[in-house]
Amino acid sequence: MPAGDKFQKGQPPVWRAALFGLCPECGAPTLFEGPVKFRAKCESCGLDYGRYNVGDGPAAFLTLIIGALLIAIALTLDAMVRPPLWVHIILWVPLTAAAVIYGLRVGKGALLASEHQRQAAEGRKVDKND
Repeated sequence: MPAGDKFQKGQPPVWRAALFGLCPECGAPTLFEGPVKFRAKCESCGLDYGRYNVGDGPAAFLTLIIGALLIAIALTLDAMVRPPLWVHIILWVPLTAAAVIYGLRVGKGALLASEHQRQAAEGRKVDKND
């Protein structure tokens, strides 16, 4: 990471790159091709997003956390207002889907931006005979 949290001109901080889908190199909004799929490379600066190993690591965490929060809110609403079952279905199914998809975007974007700014790479075995 650059010294003192100072970034090169054009490089957004990790949180901004994650929230808005910005390229971690130039800051252009070119990180995602679909809802949670990365583009092959930045259309503005040519940074290859494929060299970063983000995978689906945040998926399980985010799904569990968002699920727990929404269940707590749904149970609170049910205890206070007692709406019919169809209200719960209409309200919570799309809200859960939207929260998980946006959460995955933010989580995967944060991991990619963090890997880029810290210049993370695959581990290499060092030969001690050299």
